[in-house]
Amino acid sequence: MNIAEVGRRSKAIMAQVPKDALLAAILVLSCGVSFGLGMLTEREGGKGTGFSIEYPAGALGAAVGAAGAPVATPEGAQYVASKNGTKYHALWCSGAKTISEANKIWFSTKEEAEARGYTPAANCKGI
Repeated sequence: MNIAEVGRRSKAIMAQVPKDALLAAILVLSCGVSFGLGMLTEREGGKGTGFSIEYPAGALGAAVGAAGAPVATPEGAQYVASKNGTKYHALWCSGAKTISEANKIWFSTKEEAEARGYTPAANCKGI
């Protein structure tokens, strides 16, 4: 069997395959190769690229300020409100992160916040 014969047999086999199936096979193979190359690239050279995982405030026991720096949370504080607002937030809520440090009022319990006239923030699930 020579090269010309292999070429003829290949053309005969390809003529029997529907064009849509051939297109689908090429698409699947190219996606698989792209995914594999991406995984290899990340596995080999992706270390130390600056990727980091950020936890919500309070998830690890510390609040995070608007600039992303850890903020000292008073002992036992679970909720925070603004001096200028009417809502209180759990430490992990997005609203808690937007309150400036100078305006924060800390509470240990929901009852304490509500006794001071604050109501739960609507966008803070779980309180």
